[in-house]
Amino acid sequence: MDIIVNALYTHKEVFLREIISNASDALDKIRYLSLTNPELLGDQKELKIMIEFNKDDKTVSVTDTGVGMTKEELVKNLGTVAKSGTAAFAEALSKGDVNNLIGQFGVGFYSTYLVAKKVVVTSKNNNDDQHIWVSQAGSSFSVIKDPKGNTLGRGTRVTLYLKDDAIEFVEQDTLKNLAKRYSEFINYPINILIQKQITKEVEEEPTEEKPKEETKSEDEVEVTEEKKEESKEEPKKKTVTETVWEWELVNQEKALWLRNKDEITEAEYNNFYKSLTKGNEDPLTYSHVKAEGDIEFKSILYVPASAPYDIFENYYGKSKSIKLYVKRVLVTDEFEELLPRYMNFIRGILDSDDLPLNVNREQLQQHKVLKVMTKKLVRNAIKMLESLAAGKDTTPDKAKSDDDDEDEAESKKPELNQTDANNETSNATIKYEKFWSNFGKNIKLGIIEDSSNRNSLSKLLRFYTTKSMDKLTSLDEYLARKKPKQDVIYYLAGDDRETLFKSPLLQKLKDADIEVILMDDPIDEYCMNALSEYEQNKVQNAAKGDLRLFEDPELLKKKQKKLQEMYKPLIDWWRKHLGKKVEKVEISTRLVDSPCIISTSEYGYTASMEKISRSQAFSTRDKTADYLLARKTLEINPGHPVIKKLLEKVKEAGSEEPAESVIEMSDVLFDSALLSSGFDIDDVSNYFGKMERIVRKGFDIDEKEAVEEPVIDLDDDEEVSTENKDKKEEKAGEELSLIHICRCRRLLTCRSRWSPYH
Repeated sequence: MDIIVNALYTHKEVFLREIISNASDALDKIRYLSLTNPELLGDQKELKIMIEFNKDDKTVSVTDTGVGMTKEELVKNLGTVAKSGTAAFAEALSKGDVNNLIGQFGVGFYSTYLVAKKVVVTSKNNNDDQHIWVSQAGSSFSVIKDPKGNTLGRGTRVTLYLKDDAIEFVEQDTLKNLAKRYSEFINYPINILIQKQITKEVEEEPTEEKPKEETKSEDEVEVTEEKKEESKEEPKKKTVTETVWEWELVNQEKALWLRNKDEITEAEYNNFYKSLTKGNEDPLTYSHVKAEGDIEFKSILYVPASAPYDIFENYYGKSKSIKLYVKRVLVTDEFEELLPRYMNFIRGILDSDDLPLNVNREQLQQHKVLKVMTKKLVRNAIKMLESLAAGKDTTPDKAKSDDDDEDEAESKKPELNQTDANNETSNATIKYEKFWSNFGKNIKLGIIEDSSNRNSLSKLLRFYTTKSMDKLTSLDEYLARKKPKQDVIYYLAGDDRETLFKSPLLQKLKDADIEVILMDDPIDEYCMNALSEYEQNKVQNAAKGDLRLFEDPELLKKKQKKLQEMYKPLIDWWRKHLGKKVEKVEISTRLVDSPCIISTSEYGYTASMEKISRSQAFSTRDKTADYLLARKTLEINPGHPVIKKLLEKVKEAGSEEPAESVIEMSDVLFDSALLSSGFDIDDVSNYFGKMERIVRKGFDIDEKEAVEEPVIDLDDDEEVSTENKDKKEEKAGEELSLIHICRCRRLLTCRSRWSPYH
């Protein structure tokens, strides 16, 4: 038995869930049978589950007022491992035969041996006397008639004598928390007998005082008695603490997902979310879905209004975002594949009746039904986010219109004036922008990881562009504004949106009035590399490859060939001079104002990606793999005067090396192009040294002129400060003398006034 139980279960605490689940099944059966025969309920019409514990005896008891079992059923159902009366009942119910099928225990019952060394089951069925089933660690069992008689009336009581290593489960807080966690949404009330400390006021006991033996006159005695009558007061009270036992309801929350969504208000959805997450913030949006077909389930999904601080700390671990219920009994809240990792921010529940009833509920995680549920659940989650992005309401009325005829839904919509419509659109935009700021990175991760839903997720993307620097733009809005002949979505990735906007890489695109998406999140470029295409429009990085725009390819090819021949001396010399720093030097098709720029190959890394790869924790700058570095191309602007002048200097040198000043200028141009393209310079000190020499030449300062310490005459300052000090002291002395004279005059005046001769 130990081998079977420990193979099925990994957590001891599930024993309480299984017993309560079995009790709920028993209550379901008596309720169903009573529909056709109300007399079966007898005097026990209340259907409930009760939990008790005894610390002295180390026992835990769970009692239900369900259908109960006869002696024969106790032997048959509890004496055979994995014999499930529930499964037989469900099978008979489908056939229309429910007579005498009242068993309630399956494999779940044997989870009790995780914590119990002895199990006692007392059961009373309407068709038999009350019997007791006893088993010691599952090795053997015995069934006897209860000598106490029919104390239960009807139902079953399971008493567990706990092992020494399971004493923690006799604590009332532990039992209450476990019952609330796993069985919070059971249809029937679950009560636990708990111990409480209460305070109340009681009368103080009067203290007896010995009377003093004094002789008094009769008159004095009468007066004393009258005073006693007048001084009668209310008795004094004190506060005492008492220990009492009382029943407390555990499952106050109801299974909201089982109700018709038309009957549920938005406040109820919000309150349910708060109870689910143990928070006090309303959700951003929600979705209540009832899936029907081959596999049926009900779910409520929520999008939080704010992101948790540790949303990506345990990204590859088990997610606790969705709770799986089977007939309102919690199976687990730690699933790896119920929702994909990138949806770890979504909160909610999933309840299904299609999962097997007669197997361990922990093993359901591997059931094939869950894989189908996962697909449907992901689609529903994406639809919820699409509705949020489109500004659709998620209130129950709107949820109803999603399933009804569209024309009927439209006819029920109230007429809105233009101001109300604009306000509604603005609020919806603000709502989605809030979502995007919190969970936009999750959507980008979804595009990278979830290829099957990539197209749907791409509609949720939002970015800033060169034409929308302050407002987020969707890809659909980008396509609506594109040029008639444009079939490419251009983007540029980097560290800062403002810097990207001013990048020389965009000069040709901006000159042609083509919108470019600006991406300043490190994950953006990975996301767009995975997307590659959207609505039959190629997605291209503006820093990669050639920008042909709308020019005739043949004409552009001829033009480039002519320019290449014209600047061949400069191109060949510069390529040789730079060596491995660049892959090639060519005439640019993207520059307008700048002399040169660094682009990368179409299938290689960009500046942004190279920075990310080099900044990895275990990356070594001098040992970075070649495939992790960008393959740089130096593009020169043939119309720029600096490039023309550089070509002249190279031609003048002929087969020899150009002058040192020319080489230095070319190096400065190259390093400046690296910086403006987003790359790092290997030797920053050398770059600034060259810049200093250029500045010296610009101001006609000799390169060899040394830095001199400025001459400062400190003696003059000391003399001036000494004179000022003397003047201040002299002035202060004069002020003190005046004050002294004034005080003397006042003293003389006062004395003359108070003289006794006046």
